[in-house]
Amino acid sequence: MRYVLVHKPYEVLTQFTDENGRATLKDFVNVPNVYPVGRLDYDSEGLVLLTDDKPLQHRLSEPRFKIPKTYWVQVEGVPTEEALDQLRRGVDIKTGFTAPADAEILPEPVNVAERSKPVRFRANIPTTWLRITISQGMNRQVRKMTAAVGFPTLRLIRVQIADLRIAGLTPGKWRDLTADEVKDLKELTAGQVLGPNDFKSGARTPGAAKQGGFWPGGIRPSGDSRKPAAGGKTTGGKSGFGKPDGNRSTGPKAGPGSKSAGSRPAGGKPTGGKPGAGKAGPSGKSGGPGGKSGAGRPSRPR
Repeated sequence: MRYVLVHKPYEVLTQFTDENGRATLKDFVNVPNVYPVGRLDYDSEGLVLLTDDKPLQHRLSEPRFKIPKTYWVQVEGVPTEEALDQLRRGVDIKTGFTAPADAEILPEPVNVAERSKPVRFRANIPTTWLRITISQGMNRQVRKMTAAVGFPTLRLIRVQIADLRIAGLTPGKWRDLTADEVKDLKELTAGQVLGPNDFKSGARTPGAAKQGGFWPGGIRPSGDSRKPAAGGKTTGGKSGFGKPDGNRSTGPKAGPGSKSAGSRPAGGKPTGGKPGAGKAGPSGKSGGPGGKSGAGRPSRPR
């Protein structure tokens, strides 16, 4: 197995091929058959973990394991303490609320390399470097977070994944993880039972909180493979599941003495079947004792 840590430069895709000819990780990493754990935006920089260990790749990418990632973020303006508190509590980024994050102002990092395309400098607007740690993976999350509190991101560098740090890696360079680093990564998700299809099915269980959000083994049991009813309507159970509307289940099967479709309540109108097909006996039961609803001769009083 290979475990590789690479410092992805600015404007490089977190993949190994691109039909449009843009730069990819293949231009920097000459290790075959390894794939990224998660992604880093084209216009972002910093650490990307690559591996051919598929079970570990799935575990580290799965949001429920809450793998922390730390970023140095250069923003426009000087964030107030109120803005930092908002980031720490969680903010609305339109696609949802973010979980609480660690956020603090830090002096401009002394070891930040020059970017291939420098950030535009504006003399009348200062910039500030922040350290932000999150454990989610929403699309362009950090950029949306800082914009939501009024301080747009100008430059973003991922400097840490769990305990793996960027120190010693310049843009475009990579290294193999040590045996201890690999051991530590595996311990982050130790004790979890996952199947090979856990993240392919996307099938969530009704008891997601109890089962971690997925069917054991990643496969929905055949005995509980409920599908939305026609037109999205149901006739019982949870919303979105059940029997199709044209085959509605209304409750327990009618037993002796129960009213059924086609019966005529005493003094009332038929509830179904052919109108006038049969008359109710004195007891108000359709067709008398043992009689079929709406069919045959009415029973005579005894």
